[in-house]
Amino acid sequence: MKTETLLSQGIETLRRNDADIDCLIAPRCGEIISLLLRYIKEIELFNPAYSLVGAKDSEELVIKHILDSLAPLGIISRLSAETGGQIADAGSGAGLPGIPLAIALPACRFTLIERMGRRAGFLWNAKAALNLSNVTVEEGEIEKTAGGRFSLITFRAFKPLDPKLLTALFKACADGGVIAAYKGRLEKIEQEMAPLENPRIRWEALPCAVPFLEEERHLLIIRSNLPPANFSAMC
Repeated sequence: MKTETLLSQGIETLRRNDADIDCLIAPRCGEIISLLLRYIKEIELFNPAYSLVGAKDSEELVIKHILDSLAPLGIISRLSAETGGQIADAGSGAGLPGIPLAIALPACRFTLIERMGRRAGFLWNAKAALNLSNVTVEEGEIEKTAGGRFSLITFRAFKPLDPKLLTALFKACADGGVIAAYKGRLEKIEQEMAPLENPRIRWEALPCAVPFLEEERHLLIIRSNLPPANFSAMC
């Protein structure tokens, strides 16, 4: 199937299955698909040299990376409206999920944080190529970013959560900030979160169906009732 056809059908499926996604995409559907296609071309151009994603072909890139990034768009939009529009994508890599989300949510501000120089370079190039005025790129680690700035932090294909990483993520959050992690099977999420159980942490895993993908996907949402400055006291 042609890349454009697959992407268009996947977007249509997301819209059909989630009224919030439909409301977000419907007014700009053609523009969003056009920008996503340009983004896919940028990934395919730079991927051989930069090893941005592990997709074996365009179909896998569309399904496992682009549509996967957009599957929880309705949830991300609601979280952003609840907490504020300052969103960080930690360990952004090729800009996933940050760039697809930024394309679909132009009113939100996205900071793509990537520690590897050549991948950060790709992100700067993609921002310019797509003219994404709502995107900022920072080269570095989330642990070393200026704290207390972000209302929502997303990450995908990132290392498993542990107390040190969770502390770093919450320290980068503003008061009331939320962490939204792209994850797979619920059983694995429960195993990952078990060592982090704490009365001051609340989490939930919301299912996110990815079009054309017969694999379990969830968005893991983590909240804390401690101010970011005091978060190290609980880990």
